[in-house]
Amino acid sequence: MSLEQVPASERIHIGFFGARNAGKSSLVNALTGQEVSIVSPVAGTTTDAVGKSMELLPLGAVYLTDTAGFDDDDASLGAQRIERTRRELYRTDIAVLVTDAAKPFGETEQTLCRLFEAERIPYLIALNKCDTLPALPAELPEHTVAVSAQTGLGIEKLKNRLGALAEQGEPERFILRDLVSAGETVVLVCPIDESAPKGRLILPQQQTLRELLDAHANAVVVQPQEIPGVLAALKVPPRLVVTDSQAFAEAAEAVPETVPLTSFSILMARYKGFLETAVQGVQALKSLPDGARVLIAEGCTHHRQCNDIGTVKLPRAIQKLTGKAFDLHYCSGGSFPEDLTGYALVIHCGGCMRTERELRWRMRTALSQGVPFTNYGVTLAACTGILERAIAGIG
Repeated sequence: MSLEQVPASERIHIGFFGARNAGKSSLVNALTGQEVSIVSPVAGTTTDAVGKSMELLPLGAVYLTDTAGFDDDDASLGAQRIERTRRELYRTDIAVLVTDAAKPFGETEQTLCRLFEAERIPYLIALNKCDTLPALPAELPEHTVAVSAQTGLGIEKLKNRLGALAEQGEPERFILRDLVSAGETVVLVCPIDESAPKGRLILPQQQTLRELLDAHANAVVVQPQEIPGVLAALKVPPRLVVTDSQAFAEAAEAVPETVPLTSFSILMARYKGFLETAVQGVQALKSLPDGARVLIAEGCTHHRQCNDIGTVKLPRAIQKLTGKAFDLHYCSGGSFPEDLTGYALVIHCGGCMRTERELRWRMRTALSQGVPFTNYGVTLAACTGILERAIAGIG
């Protein structure tokens, strides 16, 4: 996969925050060498977050977000713009606080620093417009870089400092590369039906396949009906069978108990760091009363098919397991309610299109309000009666 094809969820998300007219948009343009954002001397030109995927050395594949001024005082839309900017924090891996070197470090900047620290987001302060000062300060705080979007002063230093922060991030996680050894075989069960994207595999399937290649393991890709023939043809049983969650029942019937079986969605929960929470959360299903409100959250936006997993297959499986009719609600894409009052459970998709940081924020939002949090794959495994088996082989 080339850097241009790296999905946004797998890129380092760098957000640029600050007061209006501090030069955020100009700095993003200077950093990228492109006109990513509209630049104007009029305060408040950026009215909503502007994102750009690109390769930025020395960081590699990144996603840059230019946000609206955090001091927007527009009577009708200012509060909404500030709220949208604040929500960008939940998917930001590294923050850049852009300040005007000619102005004091005010309440807006102090508030943003408190938010970065509360969310544990590593950040740098870019002291912009330094070219307008008679002289640069003799000493700057360790996490501050003097820059000028106008002249290019300090831009390379800012890139290098961002690269150093990125290297200090959490240890690399794997979908299954750490579970297999070179030469072992993994069978990937990928149904091709009306919900499968034409001409390609879905992202978790692509990522899993790539990790197997990196591990020098053997990948055998099949549809559900082909599982028995493939297993019979293998001289050595596979190390693992990974199935699309909606084919759990067929796969469980065809794969011997001696062969570990799991799903792409369960592996994604492991990859994103919330598998344990998801397994605990699904236990709430059987104890929920009839009519309980359940939020089904889809991380991407796509055209709903007649047999859509989130709105059709998952509710059907839940009803079959519990014998109850729950009050189901839905959200998709980048939207996720911060107020979960009244919900008894959140069932999230695999989250392949959302960053690990954002998934964890969604999880924390639910847990902090006493709402159990799980995902599609764990729920479907539980509904099929094979949850214990599905997580046993990936511990």
